[in-house]
Parts: sequence; structure tokens; C-alpha cells
Amino acid sequence: MRILLAEDERALSKAVIKLLEKNNYSADAVFDGEEALIYLDTGDYDALILDIMMPKMDGITVLKTIRSKGNQIPVLMLTAKSEIEDRVLGLDSGANDYLPKPFDTRELLARIRAITRSKSEADTKITFGNITLDRATFELSSPFGSFRLANKEFQMMEYFLCNPHRILSTERFMEKIWGYDSEAEINVVWVYISYLRKKLTALHANVQIKASRNAGYSLEDLNDK
Repeated sequence: MRILLAEDERALSKAVIKLLEKNNYSADAVFDGEEALIYLDTGDYDALILDIMMPKMDGITVLKTIRSKGNQIPVLMLTAKSEIEDRVLGLDSGANDYLPKPFDTRELLARIRAITRSKSEADTKITFGNITLDRATFELSSPFGSFRLANKEFQMMEYFLCNPHRILSTERFMEKIWGYDSEAEINVVWVYISYLRKKLTALHANVQIKASRNAGYSLEDLNDK
């Protein structure tokens, strides 16, 4: 899951990004409202953490702008403006939740889980073939065992399982998981594909990550003919 953080306090932004990555999220940081809109227009994000008081464009204006465009990304307002009037304005402008500063990191993570949670709790686990990925524990399992996946492994496996049979390009993985500002080389995708293939083999999975020449990779069921 990829999150955009729009927060102009750089020390706080750095701490939140580190927290998110430690908890298996991909995260990008921007420091003003105009930059947030640019990233939202060009990136593919699953949630937005949005400060209100930012330079160039305030968070409420950002929120109203994306909602006017039909963008329904889950939004958590993270701000020092904690009066009732401020909360009502944020929620009425289209925010899904509101967390005042200072905050406990456990509550921040809980609120992110809440705004991104599917209506069905069954979606906590994704199953394809004989493998299951538990989004709560980050475990990939089969009837033959389990592995707790590292951050990027988990995010890649989740992306495969949410898009079975669909060819996903290496560029798409870079954008979705590493972010288009990442300095990582594109061959890092191949490295993590190798890690996942080895785990699937060890689990005796009846699914495989198939390479399509000059196109990308797809997760396929070996029992499909």
C-alpha cells in the first residue's frame, strides 16, 4: 500500500515516513499543497495524510480540489488545528478522518488502517491457488508452511495477488512500490521477483510468477490450462 504524506514540518515528515516504511507501507513525502496536487495527479496512492497549514496551498484547498476532480482517495487530516470548527471543516470538505497533533504513533497507524480498510474483514487475507497472504501479519502461507515477508516483498506479493493474471510492468512496480522519486535501479524489481519465486517454491505453491518478454510479470495458477 502506497501513501502520500503532505506535511511541511520536515522533522515530523521524516519520522512519519520512517514509521510507515517500518510498518510495510510505501510512502512519499511532499512539503506544500501545490506539490501534493502534482503527486496525486501523477502517482498512484492508496491514502493521503494531509496537513492543513502548508505553504503555497493549504490542506483544505488541496482536499476540496481533489474531491472536485472525483478523486476519492482516503484522506487523514493530520494537523495542529484541533478546534471543533476545524474538524468539522475538514470532514465537511471530504476528509475521512482527522487526527490532531501531537499524536501517538499507534493511533496514527490505527487510523490509517481504518480509512483504508475494506468493508469486508475477509479482505484481510488474500488467497490465490493454495497460497494466502495475511495483510495483518505479513505472512505468506500455504498448506506446507509460511514466511513472514519483508516490506517490499510483502508489497509486491500483495500487488500480484490483487491483480492475478494481469501483466505488471517493472516500471509499474517501481512507481507503485518504490515511488517515482526513488533512486533505486529498476533491476531491484527483478531481485525481489527472485526472492518471491524462491519462497513460492519452498511453499510448494501451485502458482508462479511468470515473465512475459518485454512486458512484465504476472501471477498465474499452474492448474489453469
